[in-house]
Amino acid sequence: MSANTIEADTKAHIVDVADALFYARGIQSVGMDEIRTGAGVSLKKLYAAFPGKDQLIAAVLAGRHEIWEHGIEQAVDAAVSPRDKLLAMYDFLESWFGDDTFRGCGFINAFGELGATSPAVASIARRHKESFQAFVAALTTRAVADPAAADELAAQLALLAEGAQTTAAIAGDTAPARHARRAAATLIDAATRR
Repeated sequence: MSANTIEADTKAHIVDVADALFYARGIQSVGMDEIRTGAGVSLKKLYAAFPGKDQLIAAVLAGRHEIWEHGIEQAVDAAVSPRDKLLAMYDFLESWFGDDTFRGCGFINAFGELGATSPAVASIARRHKESFQAFVAALTTRAVADPAAADELAAQLALLAEGAQTTAAIAGDTAPARHARRAAATLIDAATRR
């Protein structure tokens, strides 16, 4: 195994440990020393991999973005019709909300904690949400012929998903995904009848 592979493996392990700690307890409440201990690396190795906490936060959020995209794309790809693909997003959310570690959207959490004081975190959170909006928009264009109606539907469906994430985190329940799915079905059916 090469030194670069070991370094990449070490960085990935540090990111995994930091992600679990940040997601469970919040970014500001977790210090670099605790991450070092959790990752089982020296402080020197931690700071060689991530010169500061800001770089580590960015790496954690990049990893969360990849996990999110993979999960939602996999759920959507398993569905057949354009309508079912749109509704599959909410099935994915329900599964995620049922996970014992679910604490809400990591991007909303990070923005809530640091968005006012960290332009970098605010920018990362915005890009993630814009990416999701674009993903939903691409799906709606397959379901709705009228471009303006498809854009409006995409905005509505993304808002339902975002609201479901926040509500599920606060309520500690999977029901918001089912409620959002039923509302989405109503919106999709109305948009496709135009």
